[in-house]
Amino acid sequence: MSSPPAYTQSVPAAGLRVPCSSAQAFPDPSLTGPAPFRDLDGSPVFVCSVLMAGKSVHPAKVTHGKAMYSYGGVEKHHEGRFDILPITEAMEWVPTSYGQIPPGRRPVEGGFEEGGQHLFHAIMTIDGVRVPGKTGEHLHGANFPFGGGEIVQEAGYSILCWR
Repeated sequence: MSSPPAYTQSVPAAGLRVPCSSAQAFPDPSLTGPAPFRDLDGSPVFVCSVLMAGKSVHPAKVTHGKAMYSYGGVEKHHEGRFDILPITEAMEWVPTSYGQIPPGRRPVEGGFEEGGQHLFHAIMTIDGVRVPGKTGEHLHGANFPFGGGEIVQEAGYSILCWR
């Protein structure tokens, strides 16, 4: 019988993140890993979380080197700190609806609202493009920044979970 490893790296519930800022150059791919998605023009799209003014963190996307999030019915460009989430083999996108966490699954933490409600990373195909967004039980669905607006979806999307 083999003995357990001398140490085990503990991965936080939110995964290991790459800190970034709109005021700095985009990090090297050796830090971010490959882009998990592509935009309509073929440019890379990453999953991230933006640190909002106040006391909230929202799941978002990075496209064309800019962090974009949906809020209040529109797609907004984030200025300031954001963290890229490299998508790893330890994660998978699981279909869900109405903001529900699939039974028996543990979602990757994506952020939280000022009131403390949890937010998670979501993905949906819009016009043939996989678009990262946010979901949470209090949202009763998922919200996606796309085309200058906010697409609100009750079903037909997936949540990022640990395998």
